[in-house]
Amino acid sequence: MEDLALRLCGHIPQLGALTSSQEPTLLRAQQLCSGGLPEGSLPSRVYLVKLAAATQELVAKVRQDDIGATPPARRWEWRKPQPHVLRGAVFALALACLVWAASVPRA
Repeated sequence: MEDLALRLCGHIPQLGALTSSQEPTLLRAQQLCSGGLPEGSLPSRVYLVKLAAATQELVAKVRQDDIGATPPARRWEWRKPQPHVLRGAVFALALACLVWAASVPRA
């Protein structure tokens, strides 16, 4: 149980770096980590459940902030054409000009 508590408490500072230092979710998680693991089987299990819930809330908050920070994607965005497509278009245009020039009567 101590290993799990240490691992969860180790994730709190990493997640805290991705959110505001005054975030209530972060403060609750930090407060839980500041206390040690309680004695006894049942209190330590309750502590682990609370710590896991606080960590999950913090992860959800970080993801929510990350999603809100990204600008919405444009719907109609042109893709950059690949080089072989451009070469083919230039070749087709040159061929059309050649055919047109050959069909014009000479004076």
